Amino acid sequence: MSLTEGHTVITREEITGVEFDWFATDERGQVAQFLAAGDPHVPEAALASEELLEALHVWIDTRPETEEANAPAGGFDEHLTPPQRRGAYVYDHVPGEAGVYRLVAAPRTPLHLTELPERLRAYLETVRLPVTFGAARLRAREDGGAEVLRAAP
Repeated sequence: MSLTEGHTVITREEITGVEFDWFATDERGQVAQFLAAGDPHVPEAALASEELLEALHVWIDTRPETEEANAPAGGFDEHLTPPQRRGAYVYDHVPGEAGVYRLVAAPRTPLHLTELPERLRAYLETVRLPVTFGAARLRAREDGGAEVLRAAP
């Protein structure tokens, strides 16, 4: 039986134009939450199970906060820090740039994949981006690829 057999697959049509958050790990096993803001260009693996994605949201959202907010740009970004205060990097979609995200909050002590329950760890292992989180800008592709981008001027 596959990891997502019997699960509801999320379609790109469902997430286009609406707020949709997804999670990934990086090459080091660090966890990040991505705020897609209606951009449908997210990794296919992130869409594999609505149930596991929701369970991961709940698991992270109910963890105790372990650090103070750390939104490098301050201002508007400060309201996006709850996942960061629980150890996840937070990236927000850059409007008008398909698959491009900017770092809005960075944990001082990152949450690691090994800290997740087995079922959620198995799901998130399928959404591993070939980058290291903490970069100011990155592009995530539908095929699961990713690249660090030069910071915008």
